[in-house]
Amino acid sequence: MPNPATSHERLRDTSVLFLTLMLFWVLLVNTFALDSLLVGALVSLLVAILYREGLSFFTEFRFTPQALIAGLLYYGYFFQQLVKSNLRLARIVSTPELPIDPGIIKIRTRLKSRMGRLMLANSISLTPGTLTVEMENEWLYIHCVTVGATDVETATMEIAAGFERYLEVMYG
Repeated sequence: MPNPATSHERLRDTSVLFLTLMLFWVLLVNTFALDSLLVGALVSLLVAILYREGLSFFTEFRFTPQALIAGLLYYGYFFQQLVKSNLRLARIVSTPELPIDPGIIKIRTRLKSRMGRLMLANSISLTPGTLTVEMENEWLYIHCVTVGATDVETATMEIAAGFERYLEVMYG
C-alpha cells in the first residue's frame, strides 16, 4: 500500500507544477480563449504527470519559515550578482583591448540535494560571463570569460559560496 504522505507530496508537487506551467502558458499565449486554455491545460497536465519527480523547483524545497526567507534573500542576491556581472562584462566588451582570459574551472559544491545543485548551476549560467558546462556529483565545471582563481577552494568561494549560503537553507 502506498505511503499516504508520499502520495500527498507527489500530488502537491504535480499540482504545483501543473499550475506553474499553466501560468506560463497563459502568459505566453496572452489569451483566455477557451480553446487555448484547454490546449494549455492538456499539455501542462501531460508534462506535470510525466515529470512529477523532478521538474518543479519546489521538488526538494524545505517549506520552513527560514527557507522562505532564504528564498527571498537568494533572489535579491541573484539579481545583485546579475547586475554586477552585466556591468563587468559590458566593461570588458567596451574595452578596445578586449581583456578576456577564457577558461574552464572546477568548483565543488557542498549542496546535497539535486534541486539545490541544479539551482546553483543555473544561477551561475544565468549570470553573464559564466556558464556551467558540466555537473558531476559535487563538482561543477564552469566556463568563465575571464578566469580568476584556478584553485578549487578560491574559485568556489568566488563563484558559488554566495548562492550556496541561501540554497543550503532552501534545499539542503
